Amino acid sequence: MTLIKTSLLNAIAVVIKMLTMLGLNKILAIYVGPTGYVAIGNFQNAVQMISTFAGGAINTGVVKYTAEYYNEEEKQRQVWRTAGMTAVLGSLVIGIGVSVFSKQIASWFLQDESYSMVFVWFSITLVFYIFNILLLAILNGKKEIHHYIIANIVGSLFSSVVTGFLAIQFGLIGALTALAIFPSFAFVVTLYFCYKTEWFKFSYLFGGLNKEVVLNLSKYTAMALTSAACIPVSHILIRNHLGEMLGWEAAGYWEAMWRLSSAYLMVVTTTLSLYYLPRLSELKESAEIKKEILQGYKIILPIAAACGLVLYLLRDFIIGILFTPDFIPMRELFAWQMFGDTLKIGSWILAYLMLGKAMMKLFIISEIIFAAGFYGWTYLLIGIYGLEGVAIAHAVNYAVYWMIMGAFVGRAILRH
Repeated sequence: MTLIKTSLLNAIAVVIKMLTMLGLNKILAIYVGPTGYVAIGNFQNAVQMISTFAGGAINTGVVKYTAEYYNEEEKQRQVWRTAGMTAVLGSLVIGIGVSVFSKQIASWFLQDESYSMVFVWFSITLVFYIFNILLLAILNGKKEIHHYIIANIVGSLFSSVVTGFLAIQFGLIGALTALAIFPSFAFVVTLYFCYKTEWFKFSYLFGGLNKEVVLNLSKYTAMALTSAACIPVSHILIRNHLGEMLGWEAAGYWEAMWRLSSAYLMVVTTTLSLYYLPRLSELKESAEIKKEILQGYKIILPIAAACGLVLYLLRDFIIGILFTPDFIPMRELFAWQMFGDTLKIGSWILAYLMLGKAMMKLFIISEIIFAAGFYGWTYLLIGIYGLEGVAIAHAVNYAVYWMIMGAFVGRAILRH
């Protein structure tokens, strides 16, 4: 499947997911407010960290090796069995740990032990969350794009309905509970679409561990665990610093801006995951890799820039439609955030080659440096520019990241 076809199919799912996310943002803006956004952001960062550690962070590796062994079914099944057993063991151990220490975790992430039950619910459903991610990775690696997209659409719709309903009924605690439990229902949907294929059996996910596969997946485990530790921690530190320096409403404005940014960039980032990761995993020749990357810059980067420009021009309208008057101060974040998002996509087109070719050392070093850099730039720039400083930090960080990716990944392509 070509980049254009994948992008068009993915656009359908992304538009639906984006609309449901934006609708949910409106509900959250009304019923939890700017400070509630801070708690939701911290909880989602906690979920990201916990689920990554529980699943062994092997989903990216599963996509790569499923695609790489596309015509070798037994090798694919060895990958799936190893990943499945890792998911079972990891989710059970981490789930028990989260349940036992739920009060401490709630205190760390949400500054309130009374939210501990949310983490208990999440620990109970964690195994389904992990297997949903694993099944989606298998569908992606097998290039079952139609099934992958439909599963994501249904999951997005269900998540938004449940989260919106519980937020309206119970406020912040309802929203957090919904975010904790909905992946268990999404797993059922994804499993159904896997069963509709001719090549899948649930038994393929269980069995002995293959030493070679464990070694291959361990590279992706190391990379994903680095991301799971660095990115959420940097975001939590940024929210806390914004809250302490400018007030918790300011931290909520940034979280709302970040969620909006993530929503419109989904059309690009999911295309990178759906198309580029499997495609770059397959390619062996330097000329073919260069061609794919150049195609990304011709198609994906202009789309990201155009979307960012439209959002900037319509920023007042967007705040009025998607949020409430309480969020008007976030308008000053738009210009630098949109510019930073364009730089982000430009750098990610190159960065996905690190994943496709398992450049573990470069990935880990760059993740640590630039997660710390984001917090460092934020710490420095909000002292000069106030709230706008966090968006400027985002742009500066990705400008430097793109240059570094161009130097190191570009050199790796030439050596390939």
